[in-house]
Amino acid sequence: MSHASSSIQLPHPDEARLLFGPGDTHVRKIREALGASIVLRGDSIVIEGTNEQVRLTDDIFKELRAILRRDGVINEDAVRRMLDGTQQNGHLSSGVAIDLFEKAKKVQARTSGQQRYIDAIRKHDLVFCKGPAGCGKTYLAVAMAVNALRSEQVRRIVLVRPAVEAGEKLGFLPGDMLAKVNPFLRPLLDAMNDMLNFEQVRLYMENDVVEIVPLAFMRGRTLNDTFIILDEAQNTTVTQMKMFLTRMGEGSKIVVTGDATQTDLPDNVLSGFNDAMARLHGISGVTLVELSGEDIVRHRLVREIVKAYDQASSIEHSANHQ
Repeated sequence: MSHASSSIQLPHPDEARLLFGPGDTHVRKIREALGASIVLRGDSIVIEGTNEQVRLTDDIFKELRAILRRDGVINEDAVRRMLDGTQQNGHLSSGVAIDLFEKAKKVQARTSGQQRYIDAIRKHDLVFCKGPAGCGKTYLAVAMAVNALRSEQVRRIVLVRPAVEAGEKLGFLPGDMLAKVNPFLRPLLDAMNDMLNFEQVRLYMENDVVEIVPLAFMRGRTLNDTFIILDEAQNTTVTQMKMFLTRMGEGSKIVVTGDATQTDLPDNVLSGFNDAMARLHGISGVTLVELSGEDIVRHRLVREIVKAYDQASSIEHSANHQ
């Protein structure tokens, strides 16, 4: 098994003392749980062990430093929660869970990237999340929307998707509006049904508390006190994205998710997702979270599949530019 190491530079001498805990209690727990070597050398924490041990330990310290910046102190419960999560599923589970107020059901971040995403949604009114399939960008956004609704931070949830994908136009599909949009909007409904019981989702939708709509139906609306999610945003044009973002009313929050590598737009059409991220960068209240293959939490093979396609795409791109 290959040996790996990592080094974390600490800008302040007191940070090591707080991270290691009283009498080194925190670091001792981490060593025992993960089996990595953790030593302080000068102003750096040096981690050594297998690739997996170093990765998980490095993630633990990143999250502990984030807690330290936020709260100024690290308690034993925070360390224990993180370690419990890593031992259960091999991923980092940290931070405050998303409470769905549904028979004590909660959704927990399973990687440090996912935790950054959740924190960003809590802190900002407009969040862009870019990442590959399976990294949880849509699921976690829906969980945060359910939490906001049931804790009365918002009055409604609106889930939106572009209705043109893989070259199919909405008008080519048979049936009424609901039948037409269903194939496009089904993933959002699946996420909602996974979190709440069927009857609750049905009542929410009948009373327009939860609305699942194609992007075209957003034109001309202003949504106040609403949690709005735009999914598959890489398939929006610049004009569509501007239209969507300007629907935002008082007390509302928007999360925009997309995978820039899977756009179904024609080659000569600029993605509104990429354009908006570049155009709005630096505006107060707007943030971008980028997830990677390391954040994929579906079946183990999904991560390997995404990696294989990324490598093939990179080789093809290089060949085309030679």
